[in-house]
Amino acid sequence: MRIDLHTHSSRSDGTDNPQELVRRARAAAIDVVALTDHDTTAGWDEAQAAAGDGGITLVLGLEISCRFAATGVHLLAYEPDPSYPALDAELERVLAGRNARLPTTLHRLRGLNIDISVADVRAVSADAAATGRPHVADALVRLGAVRDRDEAFDRYLSPGRPAYVDRYGADLVTMIGLVRDAGGVSVVAHPWGRSSRRVLTEAAFEQLRDAGLAGIEVDHNDHSARDRAELAAIADELGLLRTGASDYHGVGKLGHPLGCNRTAPQQYEALRQRVREATRAAGSL
Repeated sequence: MRIDLHTHSSRSDGTDNPQELVRRARAAAIDVVALTDHDTTAGWDEAQAAAGDGGITLVLGLEISCRFAATGVHLLAYEPDPSYPALDAELERVLAGRNARLPTTLHRLRGLNIDISVADVRAVSADAAATGRPHVADALVRLGAVRDRDEAFDRYLSPGRPAYVDRYGADLVTMIGLVRDAGGVSVVAHPWGRSSRRVLTEAAFEQLRDAGLAGIEVDHNDHSARDRAELAAIADELGLLRTGASDYHGVGKLGHPLGCNRTAPQQYEALRQRVREATRAAGSL
């Protein structure tokens, strides 16, 4: 069984719409795929319609922008109830933060003699729930200012670069609790692939587990073989699930093809069991 638990559609910063994503996953011989757009469930209905044709199991999720120890951390949330009021309110706040920084980002780029407008970005963000840095990067590519998204981030949009603008992220511990209360299960995404590595120590994972965290995304292209081995050991020591996934974004993020990293079937079944338990617990509140 081939299981990919982290993918993105055009409802956030991927390039395939939700139906196309499901069809591509089926064509890639994926048996189980999770749609985990950034901070939004806007693509769920479309993905479900495509998965309803059979041949693939769809897991509904999202990747939530959080903060822990003043550092950005991404949290994968599987099968929460998106209508749960506290979760919905916090996601709206995160999305608002994404949109609010666009004018400042563009102002800084224009200060670098790059003629870019909101209309340029809207032309590539299409049906996304919020406009993010990847959309600005795509607009820069279209304008000929950079070759690809990677160059846009390396030169302008990453932290410390001249057009980077910080934004709101939900408190990680609080968000883990909100996902649980909404009947969902949470897994930290690519924990050692980015700046979050310095704060996500074994002691931190123990704290997050005690707050309700279910697992760690161990197998990810941003992790070296040594990272994966160490993270797997931490997960096993703390009784956390070990997942793996592609972090597929279509042509917007090269080198992350569907199924390039996968979740073991027994880990997936354990995740499903935790979702069932969380759903029952949320229903009894």
